[in-house]
Amino acid sequence: MKLFVENLSNIDVSYLDAKRGLVGESWLAGLVLTGSLDEQSMICDFSVVKRNAKAWFDEYIDHRLVVPTQMPGIHISRHENLTTVKFPHPLGGEFICSAPEQAFCLIETPSINESSVAAWLEQQLTNTIPGNIEQLNVQLNCELLGGAYYHYSHGLKKHDGNCQRIAHGHRSKIEIFIDGARQPELEKSWAKKWQDIYVGTQEDLHNQPTIEGTQHNHYRYEAPQGIFSLTLPTKACYDIETDTTVEQIANHIATVLLESGHSVTVRAFEGVGKGAIATYE
Repeated sequence: MKLFVENLSNIDVSYLDAKRGLVGESWLAGLVLTGSLDEQSMICDFSVVKRNAKAWFDEYIDHRLVVPTQMPGIHISRHENLTTVKFPHPLGGEFICSAPEQAFCLIETPSINESSVAAWLEQQLTNTIPGNIEQLNVQLNCELLGGAYYHYSHGLKKHDGNCQRIAHGHRSKIEIFIDGARQPELEKSWAKKWQDIYVGTQEDLHNQPTIEGTQHNHYRYEAPQGIFSLTLPTKACYDIETDTTVEQIANHIATVLLESGHSVTVRAFEGVGKGAIATYE
C-alpha cells in the first residue's frame, strides 16, 4: 500500500550552480509512503505525516542557501559562529557568502536539482515519521507557470524570521498591466532582466571591490540571527533604494514603468501562490 501527500509544503531556497551562479528557487514538496496497514487500517496518520515533514522542511532547508559540497571549486570554511562558502562565479570573479550556520543547507552532491535534493531529503526524513513505513519517497516539483517568471535571491535584515538570511530566494512569475491591459512583452523583459538576479538594498551595499578583473557588489548587514555578508559580480545584482520585500519589489517595478497619463499595475509573486500588487494611476 502507498500513501501520498501532494503539495505538502512550499520550499523557497537559493542554491549554487556552476553555470548559473546564485539561483532562487521554489519547490512544491510531496511525499509517497509505502508500508503496511496498522490496526486502524492506516499506513500512517495524515496529520502526523504533514506535521512532522513540514516541520523538518521549515527547519532544515526552507529559506536557506543550498550548497552542493562536491561541486568543483567549492570551498567551505568555519570560523567562530560563521560559515563561509566560496566558489568561482560563472560571470567571473568569486561568489562569497558568510553567515551563521543555519543560513546554509549543505548537501553532498556535485549539483543541485530536484532529483539530488529529493534523494537527500529521503535520507534525512526516513526516521522522522512514525508508522508502518517501509519506504519514503520525496517529490519536488516546480509550479507550472503559463507566463513569464524569474529566479531571484535576496535577504531581509529587518525580518524576525528566516527571511533575514542574506541568500534565499524564489521562482516567481510577474504580471504587468498598462491601462488595464496585460503586457506579456513587458513581463518577458523583466523576467529576462531578473533571471538569476540578486536583488539588493542600496544601504546594505558595503563596497564594490574588483576581484580577478571583475567588479563585485559586497553586501553586509547584521540581523537577529547574526552577521551576514555576500559578495558576487555586480552584473548578477540589481539594487533598489528600499528593502527587498515583495511589496517593495512590486512598487519598484511599477514606478519604473509609470508613464504620464497611463495607469500601471504590477502583480509580483514571491514563490508559489503569494505576492504583492502595486497600482499607480
